[in-house]
Formats: sequence, structure tokens, C-alpha cells
Amino acid sequence: MPALSEPFDKPAKNNRWSDLYLRAASALVLGPIALFCLWRGGLAWTMLIGVAMAGLGHEWARLSKLRHAWHLAGLLMLIWLTTSMFGVMYGIQSVVFITFIAWLSYERFAAAGVPYAGLGGVCLIWLRQQPGVGLEDTAYLILVIWGTDIGAYAVGRLLGGAKLAPRISPGKTWSGALGGLVAGGACGAGLAAATLGAPLHAFGVGLVLSFIAQAGDLLESAIKRKLGVKDSARTIPGHGGLFDRLDGFLTAAPLAALLAASLHGGVGLWG
Repeated sequence: MPALSEPFDKPAKNNRWSDLYLRAASALVLGPIALFCLWRGGLAWTMLIGVAMAGLGHEWARLSKLRHAWHLAGLLMLIWLTTSMFGVMYGIQSVVFITFIAWLSYERFAAAGVPYAGLGGVCLIWLRQQPGVGLEDTAYLILVIWGTDIGAYAVGRLLGGAKLAPRISPGKTWSGALGGLVAGGACGAGLAAATLGAPLHAFGVGLVLSFIAQAGDLLESAIKRKLGVKDSARTIPGHGGLFDRLDGFLTAAPLAALLAASLHGGVGLWG
């Protein structure tokens, strides 16, 4: 089987900005597509999440060294289809049921990919579907996580310093993590100010979502470390695989959906 990615312990280049242009180019292509689907909502957004879930299933199957990678992708597509047709509650139930089926059919690591990717996808579909506030709530989540990623990357490269978790992800620093937190909260506050919301409230919730997103990033790094790979795949130039790009969303989206549901949409996220 071909190598999934570069070896984890491949020596890093001396130039800390060496991947900036490739990362920026990929973002300039994929970012507008994601924003267009977000703005359109409905079928466009649902199809985007469906493609992402299928890709995540395929990547996880390859990481798990399953013989037929599209089998796991197909299970995640069943979750997507159930959510699209019958709603979030049936979608969550399908995550539980299909995880159980995968647990019986595959080894434990492979089965763990179903709730890991499935629950986040279900929550992202539901969040955008909320009447009146779906666009704002989902945009808030996206801005917070994008702000976190950009802030962590920029501040970490500029300031460097002590490593956050050297045994898990040698490239991450405390300065980058704090920069990501502040940038994520600031992006949430900026959206709230632009929509005449409550910037201070949005900043605080943004910090929480940013923290959970970074925890998701570390979780994915720990998984790759255990498997001995640098990236989950080579799907996105400069970014690695879909898991490398969406790890923060997979952990933060369920929390964002829970906040939106408990606080009647919109109010809990962007003030």
C-alpha cells in the first residue's frame, strides 16, 4: 500500500514560512467555494458537507489500513443521507447505530472514525438549517476557527518560544496557541459588532470554541503521532488531508450546535 503521508519524523525545513504560499493558494481556491455554499445554504451547503464526510471516511479508512477505503466512506454517507432527509435527531441516532455496526465489522480504531467525522458533519448541517440565524451562527463558527488557525500559524511562526505539546506536535507553541485564542475570539467579536450584536459576549464564546478547536487539532496530531504520519493524506496542497483542515470543526461544531440549541439559536453564539 502506498505511504499515507510523509514520515512524522522527517526533518523540518529551516524556513518557518516555507509552506505559506502553498497554504495561501489552497485557501484562496477552497475558501470562496466554502463561503459560497455557506451563503447559499440549503442543498449547496448540505452537498459540501456530504463531500467532506465522504472524504473524511476515505482518509480514515486509509489511516486504518482497511482493504476497501470506500466502505467507511459509504457508512458516513448513510449518516449524511439520514440527516439530510430526516433531520438532526435521526442523524445522531444513525451515528450511534452505524458506529455500532462499524465496531462489529472493523477493528476499534477504524470504527472510531464514524463518530469522529459523523457527529461534526451532522451538527454543521443542522446549524446552517436553523431558520433566521443559521447563516450567522455557522458564519460565526467558521470565522472563529479560521481566525484561530490563522492566528496560531502567524503568531507561532513570528514569536516561536516554548513548545505546547512537543511529544504530540513539535511545531505547536504556547505563543501560537494564545495567538489563536485571541484571534478566534476577536473574529467572533467582529461579526457581532458588524451585526449589532454583543461583541464582549461573542468574544467570550469565541474563546471557548477556539479552545475546543485547538484541542481537536491536538487530538488529530496525537492520532497521527501514534500512526507515525505527518499528514492524514495529501488531499489539499499545503494543508495535508481533510482531517488536517477540518479537525477543529469536528470538535467545535457539536459544542456550537449545543449552544445554539440551548440558547434558542443565534443568541448563544454571536450575541
